[in-house]
Amino acid sequence: MFDNLTARLSRTIETLRGRGRITEDNIGEAMREVRVALLEADVALPVIKPFIESVKAKALGAEVASSLTPGQAFIGILHAELVQLMGGPRAGINLRAQPPIIVLLAGLQGAGKTTTAAKLARWLIEREKKRVLLVSTDVRRPAAMLQLERLSEQVGAQYFAASAQDPPANIARAALEAAKRGVFDVLIVDTAGRLHVDEALMAEVRDIDAAVGSAERLFVVDAMAGQDAVNSARAFGAALDLTGVILTKADGDARGGGALSVRQITGKPIVFMGVGEKTEALEPFDPERMASRILGMGDVVSLVEQVHRQVDTQEAERLARKVVKGKGFDMADLRSQLEQLQKMGGVGALLDKLPAAAAQKAGAMAADQGDRDLRRQIAIINSMTRKERRNPAIIDGSRRRRIAGGSGVQVQDVNRLLKQFMEMQRVMKSMKGGKLRQLMSALKGGGGGPPGFSGR
Repeated sequence: MFDNLTARLSRTIETLRGRGRITEDNIGEAMREVRVALLEADVALPVIKPFIESVKAKALGAEVASSLTPGQAFIGILHAELVQLMGGPRAGINLRAQPPIIVLLAGLQGAGKTTTAAKLARWLIEREKKRVLLVSTDVRRPAAMLQLERLSEQVGAQYFAASAQDPPANIARAALEAAKRGVFDVLIVDTAGRLHVDEALMAEVRDIDAAVGSAERLFVVDAMAGQDAVNSARAFGAALDLTGVILTKADGDARGGGALSVRQITGKPIVFMGVGEKTEALEPFDPERMASRILGMGDVVSLVEQVHRQVDTQEAERLARKVVKGKGFDMADLRSQLEQLQKMGGVGALLDKLPAAAAQKAGAMAADQGDRDLRRQIAIINSMTRKERRNPAIIDGSRRRRIAGGSGVQVQDVNRLLKQFMEMQRVMKSMKGGKLRQLMSALKGGGGGPPGFSGR
Protein backbone atom coordinates (compact mmCIF):
# COMPACT_ATOMS: atom_id res chain seq x y z
CA MET A 1 0.00 0.00 0.00
CA PHE A 2 0.99 3.65 -0.58
CA ASP A 3 3.58 2.67 -3.23
CA ASN A 4 2.56 5.48 -5.60
CA LEU A 5 2.29 8.05 -2.81
CA THR A 6 5.70 7.07 -1.43
CA ALA A 7 7.32 7.41 -4.86
CA ARG A 8 5.83 10.88 -5.45
CA LEU A 9 6.61 12.21 -1.98
CA SER A 10 10.19 10.93 -2.27
CA ARG A 11 10.62 12.94 -5.49
CA THR A 12 9.08 16.00 -3.81
CA ILE A 13 11.48 15.79 -0.86
CA GLU A 14 14.39 15.42 -3.28
CA THR A 15 13.55 18.81 -4.80
CA LEU A 16 14.16 20.44 -1.42
CA ARG A 17 17.53 18.79 -0.83
CA GLY A 18 20.45 21.10 -1.27
CA ARG A 19 18.35 24.24 -0.73
CA GLY A 20 19.82 26.56 1.87
CA ARG A 21 16.50 27.22 3.59
CA ILE A 22 12.75 26.71 3.29
CA THR A 23 11.09 29.66 1.52
CA GLU A 24 7.53 30.42 0.42
CA ASP A 25 8.53 29.69 -3.20
CA ASN A 26 10.16 26.30 -2.73
CA ILE A 27 7.61 25.14 -0.12
CA GLY A 28 4.78 26.25 -2.43
CA GLU A 29 6.23 24.13 -5.22
CA ALA A 30 6.64 21.16 -2.86
CA MET A 31 3.09 21.48 -1.52
CA ARG A 32 1.65 21.48 -5.05
CA GLU A 33 3.42 18.17 -5.59
CA VAL A 34 2.13 16.81 -2.27
CA ARG A 35 -1.42 17.85 -3.23
CA VAL A 36 -1.16 16.03 -6.58
CA ALA A 37 0.30 12.99 -4.80
CA LEU A 38 -2.65 12.87 -2.38
CA LEU A 39 -5.18 13.31 -5.20
CA GLU A 40 -3.58 10.48 -7.16
CA ALA A 41 -3.69 8.34 -4.00
CA ASP A 42 -7.49 8.86 -4.00
CA VAL A 43 -7.53 10.76 -0.71
CA ALA A 44 -10.84 12.57 -0.15
CA LEU A 45 -10.81 16.28 -1.02
CA PRO A 46 -12.14 17.42 2.41
CA VAL A 47 -9.10 15.70 3.94
CA ILE A 48 -6.48 17.14 1.57
CA LYS A 49 -7.13 20.86 2.02
CA PRO A 50 -6.64 21.14 5.82
CA PHE A 51 -3.67 18.75 5.63
CA ILE A 52 -1.89 20.89 3.01
CA GLU A 53 -2.58 24.11 4.93
CA SER A 54 -1.27 22.64 8.19
CA VAL A 55 1.95 21.29 6.62
CA LYS A 56 2.59 24.56 4.78
CA ALA A 57 2.06 26.70 7.90
CA LYS A 58 4.40 24.56 9.96
CA ALA A 59 7.04 24.34 7.22
CA LEU A 60 7.18 28.10 6.76
CA GLY A 61 7.13 28.73 10.50
CA ALA A 62 9.69 26.05 11.33
CA GLU A 63 13.03 27.11 12.70
CA VAL A 64 15.28 24.76 10.77
CA ALA A 65 18.36 23.70 12.68
CA SER A 66 21.61 24.45 10.87
CA SER A 67 22.49 20.75 10.81
CA LEU A 68 19.32 19.88 8.92
CA THR A 69 18.69 20.26 5.23
CA PRO A 70 15.27 21.64 4.18
CA GLY A 71 14.43 18.17 2.88
CA GLN A 72 15.03 16.61 6.29
CA ALA A 73 13.02 19.33 8.05
CA PHE A 74 10.17 18.85 5.58
CA ILE A 75 10.18 15.07 6.15
CA GLY A 76 9.85 15.67 9.90
CA ILE A 77 6.86 17.98 9.41
CA LEU A 78 5.18 15.65 6.88
CA HIS A 79 5.72 12.66 9.19
CA ALA A 80 4.12 14.42 12.19
CA GLU A 81 1.12 15.58 10.13
CA LEU A 82 0.59 12.15 8.57
CA VAL A 83 0.60 10.59 12.05
CA GLN A 84 -2.09 13.04 13.16
CA LEU A 85 -4.08 12.48 9.97
CA MET A 86 -4.14 8.71 10.56
CA GLY A 87 -5.11 8.90 14.21
CA GLY A 88 -2.30 10.12 16.45
CA PRO A 89 -0.70 7.65 18.88
CA ARG A 90 -1.52 3.98 18.37
CA ALA A 91 -5.00 3.20 19.75
CA GLY A 92 -5.75 -0.54 19.52
CA ILE A 93 -8.89 -2.09 20.98
CA ASN A 94 -9.93 -2.17 24.63
CA LEU A 95 -9.38 -5.62 26.14
CA ARG A 96 -9.72 -4.49 29.74
CA ALA A 97 -13.52 -4.47 29.88
CA GLN A 98 -15.55 -7.06 31.78
CA PRO A 99 -15.49 -10.35 29.81
CA PRO A 100 -16.92 -11.45 27.55
CA ILE A 101 -15.88 -8.40 25.53
CA ILE A 102 -18.25 -8.06 22.56
CA VAL A 103 -16.66 -6.98 19.27
CA LEU A 104 -19.18 -6.12 16.54
CA LEU A 105 -17.98 -6.03 12.91
CA ALA A 106 -20.00 -3.94 10.43
CA GLY A 107 -19.48 -2.97 6.80
CA LEU A 108 -20.55 -3.47 3.21
CA GLN A 109 -20.68 -6.85 1.44
CA GLY A 110 -17.31 -7.77 -0.04
CA ALA A 111 -15.30 -5.72 2.45
CA GLY A 112 -13.98 -8.94 4.02
CA LYS A 113 -15.86 -8.96 7.34
CA THR A 114 -16.08 -12.75 7.69
CA THR A 115 -12.40 -13.34 6.95
CA THR A 116 -11.51 -10.40 9.18
CA ALA A 117 -13.53 -11.93 12.04
CA ALA A 118 -11.38 -15.08 11.80
CA LYS A 119 -8.15 -13.07 11.50
CA LEU A 120 -9.06 -11.01 14.56
CA ALA A 121 -9.89 -14.20 16.50
CA ARG A 122 -6.50 -15.66 15.60
CA TRP A 123 -4.73 -12.44 16.64
CA LEU A 124 -6.54 -12.43 20.01
CA ILE A 125 -5.81 -16.12 20.62
CA GLU A 126 -2.12 -16.04 19.65
CA ARG A 127 -1.05 -12.56 20.78
CA GLU A 128 -3.38 -11.85 23.70
CA LYS A 129 -4.03 -15.45 24.87
CA LYS A 130 -7.81 -14.93 24.86
CA ARG A 131 -10.59 -17.52 24.57
CA VAL A 132 -12.68 -16.43 21.59
CA LEU A 133 -16.20 -17.30 20.46
CA LEU A 134 -17.32 -16.39 16.93
CA VAL A 135 -20.90 -15.99 15.68
CA SER A 136 -22.39 -15.03 12.30
CA THR A 137 -25.68 -13.12 12.17
CA ASP A 138 -25.78 -13.08 8.36
CA VAL A 139 -29.05 -14.97 7.89
CA ARG A 140 -29.44 -13.81 4.28
CA ARG A 141 -26.26 -15.56 3.22
CA PRO A 142 -26.11 -19.01 4.89
CA ALA A 143 -22.78 -19.63 3.13
CA ALA A 144 -21.34 -16.88 5.35
CA MET A 145 -22.28 -18.90 8.44
CA LEU A 146 -20.62 -22.02 7.05
CA GLN A 147 -17.55 -20.02 5.99
CA LEU A 148 -17.09 -18.56 9.49
CA GLU A 149 -17.60 -21.97 11.11
CA ARG A 150 -14.81 -23.47 8.98
CA LEU A 151 -12.52 -20.50 9.56
CA SER A 152 -13.11 -20.81 13.31
CA GLU A 153 -11.70 -24.35 13.21
CA GLN A 154 -8.62 -23.10 11.30
CA VAL A 155 -7.77 -20.37 13.83
CA GLY A 156 -8.52 -22.34 16.99
CA ALA A 157 -11.65 -20.39 18.03
CA GLN A 158 -15.07 -21.74 19.04
CA TYR A 159 -18.10 -21.14 16.82
CA PHE A 160 -21.69 -20.58 17.96
CA ALA A 161 -23.95 -22.38 15.49
CA ALA A 162 -27.40 -20.91 14.87
CA SER A 163 -30.30 -21.36 12.48
CA ALA A 164 -30.60 -19.00 9.51
CA GLN A 165 -34.33 -18.85 10.32
CA ASP A 166 -33.71 -16.93 13.58
CA PRO A 167 -33.68 -13.12 13.73
CA PRO A 168 -30.08 -11.75 13.74
CA ALA A 169 -30.52 -9.94 17.07
CA ASN A 170 -31.75 -13.18 18.71
CA ILE A 171 -28.74 -15.08 17.36
CA ALA A 172 -26.37 -12.46 18.80
CA ARG A 173 -28.19 -12.54 22.17
CA ALA A 174 -27.99 -16.36 22.35
CA ALA A 175 -24.28 -16.26 21.43
CA LEU A 176 -23.66 -13.80 24.27
CA GLU A 177 -25.33 -16.17 26.75
CA ALA A 178 -23.18 -19.02 25.42
CA ALA A 179 -20.05 -16.85 25.77
CA LYS A 180 -20.95 -16.16 29.41
CA ARG A 181 -21.61 -19.85 30.17
CA GLY A 182 -18.42 -20.91 28.43
CA VAL A 183 -16.33 -18.26 30.20
CA PHE A 184 -15.04 -16.80 26.93
CA ASP A 185 -12.94 -13.65 26.99
CA VAL A 186 -14.16 -12.25 23.66
CA LEU A 187 -17.26 -12.67 21.50
CA ILE A 188 -16.85 -11.54 17.88
CA VAL A 189 -20.15 -10.84 16.09
CA ASP A 190 -20.03 -10.91 12.28
CA THR A 191 -22.94 -9.02 10.71
CA ALA A 192 -24.56 -9.09 7.28
CA GLY A 193 -23.37 -6.78 4.52
CA ARG A 194 -25.08 -5.23 1.51
CA LEU A 195 -23.84 -4.18 -1.90
CA HIS A 196 -24.74 -0.62 -0.93
CA VAL A 197 -25.79 1.28 2.18
CA ASP A 198 -29.53 0.98 2.96
CA GLU A 199 -31.75 1.68 5.96
CA ALA A 200 -32.66 -2.00 6.45
CA LEU A 201 -28.99 -2.85 6.91
CA MET A 202 -28.44 -0.01 9.37
CA ALA A 203 -31.54 -0.93 11.39
CA GLU A 204 -30.41 -4.57 11.62
CA VAL A 205 -26.91 -3.62 12.77
CA ARG A 206 -28.35 -1.24 15.39
CA ASP A 207 -30.67 -4.01 16.70
CA ILE A 208 -27.77 -6.45 17.03
CA ASP A 209 -25.66 -3.84 18.81
CA ALA A 210 -28.50 -3.06 21.24
CA ALA A 211 -29.06 -6.80 21.91
CA VAL A 212 -25.47 -7.47 23.03
CA GLY A 213 -24.15 -4.09 24.20
CA SER A 214 -20.96 -4.12 22.13
CA ALA A 215 -17.77 -2.83 23.72
CA GLU A 216 -16.15 -2.43 20.29
CA ARG A 217 -18.00 -1.51 17.10
CA LEU A 218 -15.50 -1.82 14.27
CA PHE A 219 -16.19 -0.64 10.72
CA VAL A 220 -14.58 -3.03 8.20
CA VAL A 221 -13.71 -1.29 4.94
CA ASP A 222 -11.93 -2.31 1.73
CA ALA A 223 -8.78 -0.20 1.23
CA MET A 224 -9.29 -0.41 -2.54
CA ALA A 225 -12.81 1.10 -2.40
CA GLY A 226 -11.44 4.66 -2.65
CA GLN A 227 -14.16 7.32 -2.46
CA ASP A 228 -16.81 4.62 -1.93
CA ALA A 229 -15.02 3.75 1.31
CA VAL A 230 -15.42 7.35 2.43
CA ASN A 231 -19.16 7.37 1.63
CA SER A 232 -19.87 4.09 3.43
CA ALA A 233 -17.72 5.20 6.39
CA ARG A 234 -19.83 8.32 6.71
CA ALA A 235 -23.08 6.30 6.62
CA PHE A 236 -21.97 3.69 9.17
CA GLY A 237 -20.51 6.40 11.40
CA ALA A 238 -23.93 8.08 11.50
CA ALA A 239 -25.78 4.82 12.23
CA LEU A 240 -23.43 3.33 14.84
CA ASP A 241 -21.26 4.77 17.57
CA LEU A 242 -18.12 3.30 15.97
CA THR A 243 -15.03 2.76 18.12
CA GLY A 244 -12.58 1.98 15.33
CA VAL A 245 -11.89 0.93 11.74
CA ILE A 246 -10.33 -2.20 10.23
CA LEU A 247 -8.81 -1.62 6.79
CA THR A 248 -8.83 -4.77 4.61
CA LYS A 249 -6.95 -5.70 1.42
CA ALA A 250 -4.29 -3.10 2.15
CA ASP A 251 -1.73 -5.27 0.36
CA GLY A 252 -3.65 -4.91 -2.91
CA ASP A 253 -3.91 -1.10 -2.92
CA ALA A 254 -0.93 0.88 -4.19
CA ARG A 255 -2.70 4.20 -3.57
CA GLY A 256 -3.77 4.06 0.08
CA GLY A 257 -6.25 6.93 -0.03
CA GLY A 258 -8.75 4.97 2.05
CA ALA A 259 -6.40 4.81 5.04
CA LEU A 260 -5.78 8.54 4.91
CA SER A 261 -9.47 9.44 4.47
CA VAL A 262 -11.50 7.03 6.60
CA ARG A 263 -9.92 8.11 9.90
CA GLN A 264 -10.71 11.75 9.19
CA ILE A 265 -14.27 11.08 7.96
CA THR A 266 -15.33 8.79 10.83
CA GLY A 267 -13.26 10.50 13.51
CA LYS A 268 -12.34 7.00 14.71
CA PRO A 269 -8.89 5.37 14.68
CA ILE A 270 -7.81 2.60 12.31
CA VAL A 271 -7.04 -0.25 14.71
CA PHE A 272 -6.12 -3.12 12.37
CA MET A 273 -5.03 -3.58 8.78
CA GLY A 274 -5.48 -6.72 6.66
CA VAL A 275 -2.33 -7.37 4.61
CA GLY A 276 -3.07 -10.67 2.87
CA GLU A 277 -5.53 -13.52 2.43
CA LYS A 278 -4.14 -15.85 5.11
CA THR A 279 -5.66 -15.80 8.60
CA GLU A 280 -2.40 -14.54 10.13
CA ALA A 281 -2.33 -11.53 7.77
CA LEU A 282 -3.68 -8.96 10.22
CA GLU A 283 -1.51 -6.22 11.75
CA PRO A 284 -2.32 -3.69 14.47
CA PHE A 285 -2.35 -0.30 12.76
CA ASP A 286 0.34 2.05 14.05
CA PRO A 287 0.10 5.58 12.54
CA GLU A 288 3.75 6.42 13.31
CA ARG A 289 5.06 3.33 11.58
CA MET A 290 2.68 3.76 8.65
CA ALA A 291 3.75 7.39 8.23
CA SER A 292 7.36 6.19 8.12
CA ARG A 293 6.49 3.68 5.40
CA ILE A 294 4.68 6.35 3.34
CA LEU A 295 7.75 8.60 3.48
CA GLY A 296 10.06 5.76 2.38
CA MET A 297 11.59 5.37 5.85
CA GLY A 298 10.49 1.74 6.15
CA ASP A 299 9.20 -0.06 9.23
CA VAL A 300 12.18 -1.90 10.62
CA VAL A 301 10.59 -2.14 14.09
CA SER A 302 7.69 -4.19 12.67
CA LEU A 303 10.19 -6.33 10.76
CA VAL A 304 12.15 -7.09 13.95
CA GLU A 305 8.92 -7.91 15.82
CA GLN A 306 7.87 -10.22 12.99
CA VAL A 307 11.22 -12.03 13.08
CA HIS A 308 10.96 -12.55 16.85
CA ARG A 309 7.38 -13.79 16.49
CA GLN A 310 7.67 -16.06 13.47
CA VAL A 311 11.26 -17.27 13.21
CA ASP A 312 11.90 -20.59 14.92
CA THR A 313 14.81 -19.65 17.21
CA GLN A 314 15.38 -23.29 18.23
CA GLU A 315 15.83 -24.24 14.57
CA ALA A 316 18.22 -21.30 14.05
CA GLU A 317 20.29 -22.33 17.09
CA ARG A 318 20.31 -25.98 15.93
CA LEU A 319 21.70 -24.91 12.56
CA ALA A 320 24.31 -22.65 14.21
CA ARG A 321 25.53 -25.44 16.51
CA LYS A 322 25.69 -27.83 13.56
CA VAL A 323 27.86 -25.44 11.54
CA VAL A 324 30.14 -24.70 14.52
CA LYS A 325 30.74 -28.42 15.01
CA GLY A 326 31.78 -28.71 11.36
CA LYS A 327 28.88 -30.96 10.35
CA GLY A 328 28.14 -28.83 7.33
CA PHE A 329 25.18 -27.03 5.85
CA ASP A 330 23.00 -29.28 3.67
CA MET A 331 19.96 -28.92 1.42
CA ALA A 332 17.55 -29.82 4.24
CA ASP A 333 18.95 -26.86 6.21
CA LEU A 334 18.52 -24.58 3.19
CA ARG A 335 14.91 -25.72 2.78
CA SER A 336 14.27 -24.96 6.45
CA GLN A 337 15.59 -21.40 5.98
CA LEU A 338 13.53 -20.86 2.82
CA GLU A 339 10.39 -22.06 4.61
CA GLN A 340 11.07 -19.63 7.46
CA LEU A 341 11.26 -16.80 4.91
CA GLN A 342 8.04 -17.98 3.29
CA LYS A 343 6.35 -18.09 6.70
CA MET A 344 7.21 -14.41 7.18
CA GLY A 345 5.24 -13.51 4.07
CA GLY A 346 7.93 -13.94 1.43
CA VAL A 347 10.27 -11.46 -0.21
CA GLY A 348 7.57 -8.85 -0.90
CA ALA A 349 6.46 -8.63 2.73
CA LEU A 350 10.03 -8.09 3.90
CA LEU A 351 10.90 -5.51 1.23
CA ASP A 352 7.75 -3.58 2.13
CA LYS A 353 9.14 -2.94 5.61
CA LEU A 354 12.62 -1.86 4.49
CA PRO A 355 13.48 1.82 3.97
CA ALA A 356 12.89 2.86 0.34
CA ALA A 357 16.56 3.08 -0.63
CA ALA A 358 17.36 -0.35 0.84
CA ALA A 359 14.23 -1.87 -0.65
CA GLN A 360 15.08 -0.54 -4.11
CA LYS A 361 18.60 -1.94 -3.84
CA ALA A 362 17.36 -5.30 -2.55
CA GLY A 363 14.43 -5.32 -4.93
CA ALA A 364 16.32 -5.04 -8.22
CA MET A 365 14.38 -8.22 -8.92
CA ALA A 366 10.64 -7.74 -8.48
CA ALA A 367 9.28 -8.97 -5.14
CA ASP A 368 6.72 -11.24 -6.81
CA GLN A 369 9.51 -12.82 -8.87
CA GLY A 370 11.44 -13.40 -5.64
CA ASP A 371 8.42 -15.15 -4.10
CA ARG A 372 8.05 -17.36 -7.19
CA ASP A 373 11.74 -18.29 -6.98
CA LEU A 374 11.28 -19.12 -3.30
CA ARG A 375 8.48 -21.59 -4.08
CA ARG A 376 10.46 -23.04 -6.98
CA GLN A 377 13.57 -23.62 -4.84
CA ILE A 378 11.55 -25.39 -2.14
CA ALA A 379 9.93 -27.60 -4.82
CA ILE A 380 13.38 -28.51 -6.23
CA ILE A 381 14.69 -29.53 -2.79
CA ASN A 382 11.50 -31.54 -2.12
CA SER A 383 12.16 -33.49 -5.35
CA MET A 384 15.54 -34.66 -4.06
CA THR A 385 16.02 -37.91 -2.17
CA ARG A 386 17.06 -37.73 1.49
CA LYS A 387 20.55 -38.88 0.46
CA GLU A 388 20.81 -36.10 -2.16
CA ARG A 389 19.71 -33.46 0.35
CA ARG A 390 22.38 -34.62 2.81
CA ASN A 391 25.10 -34.81 0.17
CA PRO A 392 24.36 -32.62 -2.90
CA ALA A 393 27.79 -33.47 -4.37
CA ILE A 394 26.36 -36.77 -5.67
CA ILE A 395 23.80 -34.97 -7.86
CA ASP A 396 25.06 -35.69 -11.39
CA GLY A 397 23.47 -34.93 -14.76
CA SER A 398 20.86 -37.71 -14.72
CA ARG A 399 19.86 -36.88 -11.14
CA ARG A 400 19.50 -33.20 -12.10
CA ARG A 401 17.18 -34.11 -14.96
CA ARG A 402 15.06 -36.29 -12.63
CA ILE A 403 14.87 -33.54 -9.98
CA ALA A 404 13.91 -30.95 -12.63
CA GLY A 405 11.13 -33.21 -13.95
CA GLY A 406 9.84 -33.95 -10.47
CA SER A 407 9.63 -30.27 -9.50
CA GLY A 408 8.31 -29.00 -12.84
CA VAL A 409 11.33 -26.77 -13.59
CA GLN A 410 14.18 -26.59 -16.10
CA VAL A 411 17.55 -28.26 -15.47
CA GLN A 412 19.06 -24.73 -15.48
CA ASP A 413 16.94 -23.91 -12.40
CA VAL A 414 18.37 -26.94 -10.58
CA ASN A 415 21.90 -25.93 -11.62
CA ARG A 416 21.32 -22.38 -10.38
CA LEU A 417 20.10 -23.57 -6.98
CA LEU A 418 23.05 -25.94 -6.58
CA LYS A 419 25.46 -23.13 -7.43
CA GLN A 420 23.81 -20.82 -4.88
CA PHE A 421 23.93 -23.62 -2.31
CA MET A 422 27.67 -24.18 -2.85
CA GLU A 423 28.29 -20.46 -2.29
CA MET A 424 26.25 -20.51 0.91
CA GLN A 425 28.08 -23.63 2.07
CA ARG A 426 31.41 -21.88 1.46
CA VAL A 427 30.28 -18.89 3.56
CA MET A 428 29.12 -21.21 6.35
CA LYS A 429 32.48 -22.99 6.42
CA SER A 430 34.30 -19.66 6.69
CA MET A 431 32.21 -18.83 9.78
CA LYS A 432 33.14 -21.95 11.75
CA GLY A 433 34.45 -21.54 15.27
CA GLY A 434 35.22 -18.13 16.70
CA LYS A 435 33.52 -16.00 14.05
CA LEU A 436 30.18 -17.74 14.46
CA ARG A 437 30.43 -17.73 18.25
CA GLN A 438 31.00 -13.96 18.13
CA LEU A 439 28.00 -13.56 15.80
CA MET A 440 25.74 -15.66 18.02
CA SER A 441 26.90 -13.78 21.08
CA ALA A 442 26.08 -10.46 19.40
CA LEU A 443 22.66 -11.68 18.30
CA LYS A 444 21.86 -12.74 21.85
CA GLY A 445 23.05 -9.47 23.36
CA GLY A 446 26.39 -10.76 24.55
CA GLY A 447 24.86 -13.76 26.30
CA GLY A 448 27.50 -16.12 24.96
CA GLY A 449 25.35 -18.23 22.66
CA PRO A 450 22.31 -20.44 23.01
CA PRO A 451 21.57 -22.66 26.01
CA GLY A 452 23.81 -25.70 26.07
CA PHE A 453 26.24 -24.17 23.56
CA SER A 454 29.88 -24.94 24.38
CA GLY A 455 31.60 -24.38 21.03
CA ARG A 456 33.32 -27.75 21.20
